[in-house]
Parts: sequence; structure tokens; C-alpha cells
Amino acid sequence: MISLSHVSTTFAARGHEPLTAVDDVSLEVPRGSIQGIIGFSGAGKSTLLRNINLLERPTSGQVSVAGTELTGLDDAALRRARHQIGMIFQGFNLVNNLSVAQNVELSLKFAGVKDRRERLRRAAEALEIVDITDKASVYPAQLSGGQKQRVAIARALATKPEVLLCDEPTSALDPFTTATVLQYLADVNREFGITVVIVTHEMEVIKALADNVAVMEDGRVVEEFPASELRREGFNPRTSIGKYLLSDGIRLDRSGPAAHGSESGEQKSGQSTRRSPQHAESQDQGQTRRSEHAALAGSAGGVR
Repeated sequence: MISLSHVSTTFAARGHEPLTAVDDVSLEVPRGSIQGIIGFSGAGKSTLLRNINLLERPTSGQVSVAGTELTGLDDAALRRARHQIGMIFQGFNLVNNLSVAQNVELSLKFAGVKDRRERLRRAAEALEIVDITDKASVYPAQLSGGQKQRVAIARALATKPEVLLCDEPTSALDPFTTATVLQYLADVNREFGITVVIVTHEMEVIKALADNVAVMEDGRVVEEFPASELRREGFNPRTSIGKYLLSDGIRLDRSGPAAHGSESGEQKSGQSTRRSPQHAESQDQGQTRRSEHAALAGSAGGVR
């Protein structure tokens, strides 16, 4: 369904070496599946997601969706192809001076649906899918974060896409609302066969939703496995973030500085030292990637 072949994306940086955000990534996403992409901050997850619909055009490589090579299309053909690729953003991206129904209808205008009655019908249908029809006439400022994200899902579904791209869709939501939004994504995947790609740093999201997992580090996909492997006894991911998917969540060492040996520079300066679960567990192994461990601690179980 989605095929990425040797995709790289490089950004120019004034006065510095160019930054490679995505580095020679090849990835296959089967039709009707839910693909999770995880990684530490700066791993290139969101850039790779935007490469799929060419919101960020790759510097090199090929992107194909439903048999169409998007990287070979001209601008007009690419706009038409994007109508079959919905996208949900972390920040909702609703238009504040439009009602809920008008926000959903807007995606149909961009898709070239000229008949207003048809737009209204399809907007109402999409709102019904995410159970928010009763808010059709209100404005985004009157909605909770979870309701806004449900409107964003409805807007993405209104064009009846084959693919739904989700960029950190639950990172601004509380755990209960996160579960609700994930259930809607699971439902549309099951009922309509929509292929879903979700980028997230939240481990519980991946464990609850994904069929397949791709782990990114430094712009590369360094590990792939079916999510079902996480339930198999003896499964041992190669990467640290993959291993963290097997853990029970955040565990902290609260035994005090005496248990850590000599004082660190942070402690001497009067600042408290925070250690992530993996840092606490791997002290004897000499792991020193402290920034990555901190990122993991913040991402587990919806804790932000």
C-alpha cells in the first residue's frame, strides 16, 4: 500500500553542514494495517511521515501510495493524489472562525467537491463516525482537546481517504481522552480498511494500536517488528526504545544520592538529578545516553 524506497531528506543549514533528517529509509506498509513509527526526539519521525504525502518532498528516493509513485507526479497530479491521503496533526489545525461542520466541509472544498449539499452530507457523515454530531454548529474554542482531535479525524475522513497519517495525535491529550481517540482510529481502520501510519513517542499508544513497529534513530529505520512480538516470551528488541516497549512503564530510583556513588556535577551545583528508568536499570552496563533516557521517561504511558 505504502512503499518508501531509499528515501532521504536533507535540509540546508546556514553556516553549518546540511542536516539529514531522513537517511536512506526503505519501508513497506501493507494495505489495511496500522504502522507505528517510534523514536527519540529528533529521530526524523515526523519528517518521514510528511515524506509519505510529500508535504516534505524527499531529497532523493521514491514514495509510492496505492500503486502511484507520488515523487514522479507534477504539482496538479500530486494535489489530486493527496485527496486519498488524510492527515491528523498534533495541534489539531482547526480554523477558529469556522464551525465544526464548516471545518470538516473545508477539506471537501479543497478536494474539489463543488456541490454544497454533498459536502454537508459527507461532513455530517464524518462527524457521526467520531460521535461528535452534536457539536456541528459550535466553534473550536468551545471544544475540549479531545473533541478538537475528533473533529480533526472527521475532517481527514470526509474525503474518504485510503491512507490516514497521524503525527503525534494524542500527545496533547490526557490518558482517558487518548484511549478514546485511539479507539476511533482503530474503528476506522477496521470498518473502512483505511491504512494508518502513526508517529508517536508514547509507548502505550504503540502497544495498544499498531500492527507493525518501525524504530527510528538518527534519521534511519534501525529496527522493524510486528507488534504481536511484544507479547511473545523471549522476544528481545535490539534497540533501547524497542526494549522499553517491553517494560511496565516508568520506574525511578528514589533511594537517594548515597546509592548513586559520588555526587554528580548537577548535584554539586544544587540541582536535582533525574534518572530515567533505563538509566537506573543500566548503570552497571555503562550506558551514558542520558538525553535519550530522559526522552523515554517522558514518553511512557502517556506521561508528559
